[in-house]
Amino acid sequence: MDLSSINPALLLASLLVAATPILLAAIGELVVERSGVLNLGVEGMMITGAICGFAVSVETGSPALGFLLAALGGAVLALLFALLTQFALANQVASGLALTLFGLGLSSLMGQGYVGIKPPPTPKLDIPVLSDLPFIGRVVFSHDLMVYFALALVAAVWATLKYTRVGLILRAVGENHDAAHALGYKVVRVRLMAILFGGACAGLGGAYISLVRVPQWTEGMTAGAGWIALALVVFASWKAGRVLLGAWLFGGVTVLQLNLQAAGVAIPVEYLSMSPYLITIVVLVIMSADKSRAPASLGRVFHASS
Repeated sequence: MDLSSINPALLLASLLVAATPILLAAIGELVVERSGVLNLGVEGMMITGAICGFAVSVETGSPALGFLLAALGGAVLALLFALLTQFALANQVASGLALTLFGLGLSSLMGQGYVGIKPPPTPKLDIPVLSDLPFIGRVVFSHDLMVYFALALVAAVWATLKYTRVGLILRAVGENHDAAHALGYKVVRVRLMAILFGGACAGLGGAYISLVRVPQWTEGMTAGAGWIALALVVFASWKAGRVLLGAWLFGGVTVLQLNLQAAGVAIPVEYLSMSPYLITIVVLVIMSADKSRAPASLGRVFHASS
């Protein structure tokens, strides 16, 4: 066992990369759930975004276009969920589970010709002078644009929900859709926009896995990341800041267990592999102990005539 082989700067830099796909999917799902909709199809939207982004990047040579189409792919799948739950008034839990199964099957079909292919590299946003700083430059200022975009998105969602009229309307719809409807707010329209936003974020998270985190295409490569994102939202008490901390926690433990395996720590590899999930669940359960409650209308069907 040689723990001296673990580079702290590289470990922390890898933490930000590992956390990014979970963070993107979770912050999108947070907006969806704050509007009163429970979408369990995050895993399906992520894996669809992963193959859409990968295929477009390989065919065009442009990772930027890949991320754009990944967001579109996730949003299209989310639109299917919205049509089922907001217009056909189908059960949200059943529709979300069906969406995940559909996304996994669709991605497997679409990805048959892309196994073993390397995507074009996603360029890093090396910031002059700052990137050359010892330690902090490697940790903070030498990542690709999507890492910074995810952090900016968390800040934007937090500020929007807390300080803007749009955020107030979204929260009102999530807390009491009947009262919001009585006040003249378009409940279905608000929820539709939230669902599409969540789908686009999940698609981006999936594309980040296939284009940056791995980078390659393999069937089922999201490996439960969508379910972790769902857990982060719930156990972070529907707060954007806590979602960020939870994603960092999961990313940190994931990277740490890989480094411990490489260092030859005398712990069975199976225990190390499952440690990110166990530790994340335990810590986030503790974080949720402040009794913060879910949006009151979460998962409830809205009908304008009610």
